[in-house]
Amino acid sequence: MITRRTCRMASVAAIVAGTLVLGACGSSSEGSGSPSEAASQSAAASGPVTIKYMHRLPDGEGMTKVADIVKKWNSEHPDIKVETTKFSGKANELMPKLEADVKAGTAPCLVQAGYAEVPDMYVKGLVQDVTTESEKYKDHFSGAYGQMSVGGKVVGLPQDTGPLVYVYNETEFKKLGIEVPKTSDELLASAKKATAKGKYILGFEPDEVQSWLSAQAAAAGAVWYSAEGDKWKVDTTGDKSKVVADFWQKALDDKTAITDARWSDAYTKALVSGKLIGNVAAAWETGFMLDALDKTSYNGQWRVAQLPSFGGSDVTGPDGGSGVAVVKDCKYPVQAMQFNDWFNTQVNDLATQGLVPAAKGQVTTPEKMKKQFGGQDVMAELAKANERLTPQFGYIPGFAVVGTKMNEKAADAASGKAKVADILQTAQDTSVQALKDAGLPVDE
Repeated sequence: MITRRTCRMASVAAIVAGTLVLGACGSSSEGSGSPSEAASQSAAASGPVTIKYMHRLPDGEGMTKVADIVKKWNSEHPDIKVETTKFSGKANELMPKLEADVKAGTAPCLVQAGYAEVPDMYVKGLVQDVTTESEKYKDHFSGAYGQMSVGGKVVGLPQDTGPLVYVYNETEFKKLGIEVPKTSDELLASAKKATAKGKYILGFEPDEVQSWLSAQAAAAGAVWYSAEGDKWKVDTTGDKSKVVADFWQKALDDKTAITDARWSDAYTKALVSGKLIGNVAAAWETGFMLDALDKTSYNGQWRVAQLPSFGGSDVTGPDGGSGVAVVKDCKYPVQAMQFNDWFNTQVNDLATQGLVPAAKGQVTTPEKMKKQFGGQDVMAELAKANERLTPQFGYIPGFAVVGTKMNEKAADAASGKAKVADILQTAQDTSVQALKDAGLPVDE
């Protein structure tokens, strides 16, 4: 008898080994999730079908709304109607909702998912294997295509990437006589110079550490999760990760970084007041991070540059980015993947959402972004960051739990109750425990 635990144990070993048969998992009461059965249902469908897609794109002012993009699809594909729903909760609340919806049989056919969430979704049986369909569209996408694969099985298509970059107020930098830093050492030195003048070019973001700090570790060359035989190997505290921890500890000790949570009113106030004039940011932030400056004198003064080198490394790391996965009980995966490919190759529309599209092709910098960044071809700069994105950094099933604990420890580090190195140790301990709790083999 194949039980959920048996399936999970088999899944993990297979993920590590690079092979997995998803169709063996699940029970009739939970929906088969079997790609072959779903495909036959799809093939047998007669007449128009309806595909539901749940996303969490910002849909802000000046952006091409998701509903408008989908309207074009629906007008051109009368036999495959797509209905969209915007998830309005916090990003970390989407997966619990999806789990509940799958259990209740009310889940959408397609769902936007962060790359760090994909392994967990797979092991929990929330998505289905659409490898055969995805192969049709593989050449339309960059290396991010692999982020939607677990154990060699593809569960959807990539939508955008999130390479870390450095954003700064060019006008204020010139006033302070500061050059755009090329290395982490230069960044620390410039931060000290700026702070002496009451300005900050760094922000330590305790609520974003799970992706933001791990991405910086990746940029320094660290690989947190890898396979050793048939077991997971966890290494979040190695020398390359310590390069990043030492950098931020120095900034905190010298009080050359603000410590407001990224998604707080205090952070926005620091930005609008001109107190914060630079920071390490995910590429996707460029689509909306300057909205609050539109009616200030700082509008149009900011620019995007490449992430300074950490520890001599010449790559950047992945902070976020997402794809669109086919949910377990989707009855029409063939049609869903047809739309999935079309939607995620509408690169210029997606760019207005602040995304760095994962699809190949030249992307035009949206007018809103040009205005906010003083006419800079931001998308061209972000494309360079995409080319520098390390392909070696991935995540484990259960990383959401790890991230929560990292953020909690980061809040302590921001207030001086803990060290940045403690965040790395928390990531190590929690990762090992999360794998054990999931019944997954881990090399200690």
